[in-house]
Amino acid sequence: MTRTADPIVHGVEIRALAVIADARGAVLHMLRADAPHFQKFGEIYFSLVNPGCVKAWHRHRTMVLNYAVPRGRVRVAIHDDRDASPTRGATMEIETGESDYRLITIPAGTWSGFCAIGDAPALVANCATLPHDPDEIDRRPSDDPSIPYVWTT
Repeated sequence: MTRTADPIVHGVEIRALAVIADARGAVLHMLRADAPHFQKFGEIYFSLVNPGCVKAWHRHRTMVLNYAVPRGRVRVAIHDDRDASPTRGATMEIETGESDYRLITIPAGTWSGFCAIGDAPALVANCATLPHDPDEIDRRPSDDPSIPYVWTT
């Protein structure tokens, strides 16, 4: 397994996001319709993950995920088992959160999940390219032996 902050799974993109803070609080940007990397809007949802908990594995067949973590800290893992991918077999992880605020774009067909790291719950925002459809997603347990990754929190 490869552990890296650099994208090694084909199609994964990581972008720094703007945080505009002052004494009153902050504005945290995520994704704009006029951004060159914006694909389309399906829905936005938030996933709250408690410290030490893992939410994995899932694979969307056609939906592209766009994650940002405005509160807390997470480790995102992505595994590529797509037949035609040049990075088939690669697994990567990215740590992100409010102190290292980024947009992580995860392509369709890859397995992904995340866990909260640290002592506080984390809030993961997803601006997905399609509305949620339970028939479009595949799931595996977090310790599935077909994915060469061990979750540590």
